[in-house]
Amino acid sequence: MSDIQRTRTNLNTSKPSVAFVHLGCEKNLVDTEHMIGLLDEAGYSISTDESEAALVVVNTCSFIQEAREESVRTLVRLADQGKELIIAGCLAQHFQNQLMESLPEAKAIVGTGDYHHIVEVLHRVEAGERINQVSSKPNFVGDENLPRRISTGNSVAYLKVAEGCNYRCAFCIIPSLRGDQRSRKIESIVAEAKQLALQGVKELILISQITTNYGSDVYGEPRLAELLRALGEVNIPWIRVHYAYPTGLTNEVLSAYRDVPNILPYLDLPLQHSHPDVLKSMNRPWQSDVNNIILDRIRDQLPDAVLRTTLIVGFPGETEKQFNHLVSFLQEQSFDHVGVFTFSPEEGTPAAQLPNQVPIAIAQARKDKLMMIQQPISEARNRAWIGRTVDVLVEKNNPDTGEMVGRCSRFSPEVDGEVFIQPSLNGLDVKPGMMVPAKIVGADMYDMRAELVGAQDMVSSLRKMS
Repeated sequence: MSDIQRTRTNLNTSKPSVAFVHLGCEKNLVDTEHMIGLLDEAGYSISTDESEAALVVVNTCSFIQEAREESVRTLVRLADQGKELIIAGCLAQHFQNQLMESLPEAKAIVGTGDYHHIVEVLHRVEAGERINQVSSKPNFVGDENLPRRISTGNSVAYLKVAEGCNYRCAFCIIPSLRGDQRSRKIESIVAEAKQLALQGVKELILISQITTNYGSDVYGEPRLAELLRALGEVNIPWIRVHYAYPTGLTNEVLSAYRDVPNILPYLDLPLQHSHPDVLKSMNRPWQSDVNNIILDRIRDQLPDAVLRTTLIVGFPGETEKQFNHLVSFLQEQSFDHVGVFTFSPEEGTPAAQLPNQVPIAIAQARKDKLMMIQQPISEARNRAWIGRTVDVLVEKNNPDTGEMVGRCSRFSPEVDGEVFIQPSLNGLDVKPGMMVPAKIVGADMYDMRAELVGAQDMVSSLRKMS
């Protein structure tokens, strides 16, 4: 008997309501959506208000110290409110024993590879058990057959193409929390994409730990190009790829970006640094000779490419000279969007034990300097789009100003900017979830301002999109 059947057999009128708190990355968000879908299908009442729920599932993050502190604060706050807790996600995988010992309110701990057991876990909790459902080696990844309730609205959804990571970067704890890479088959991913298209999704964001390595574990070689071409047959206007490691951006992959109309030329490149010696210390020596070559190739083959990267400053042993190398790299490459993080020494990673740890004050100053350099670059990149008419995915209305707020293709949700559009022309009713043409009329370092194109043209465009 399945988890769901077993639970339904024992349904009763006193079944508790359950609320969810999601912390961390998009991969964690997808896991949360699967848990909500499973409990919903099993007959549980899912509350959007944690204060009204009898039990709260907290899907936690443990990627860096700051994320752990946020997870712990959330757990303590809910425990102090008298809530019964189920702790899921990376913090549960990382500190399962400590959490069970220190938080009597925690009725269950659910690991990163065990979220599909959530129905059985709740059933056992209701029966009075205290559960540790954490596999020592995560090996599960959800697919199109696992129930899921999208929590990002009807227009945007994340699709996990793989879970885990085979790389062992010196600063990263993810492989120990989420296991080795395990990719889904292309047919499975396309099937889920089609399901999401039927739900009205207009932007699909492909995620994994290293998306350019997709398929290497199940096909013997990376198959991202083949996957992108297959997704070109799915009726979703925008498909965006996150976490594209540079060595996987082969000519074949870039050709797929160029040839498939609904694949956005948006490349999220987690480069982390530019100096060869720092990359070697990070256990990323394969990257040191390819940064400039890959970036030149991208710009040659995709002239309108939008480039985002993330960088780490203050890595152990990073000298002023090496940091200045990164400064020059940032100035030379003119990325559209940049995220900068100070190094966080994670227990259990090789980098935490390296000598010559950089004082946090120096690391913070380096971060601030990079951001000051990047801000005018980002503004110039945004302002270069002034005068262009682009599609904007409307996500909300501002009732105070009448403005619509959305994103064009150069902005990914949460991490990039927004487009603010003037109120509708001639009473045209533009609602969240619509994709509308708008002319960019202004920009700053983060956001853009736009005006809707002529009402007649827009009505015609909307009809074509419907």
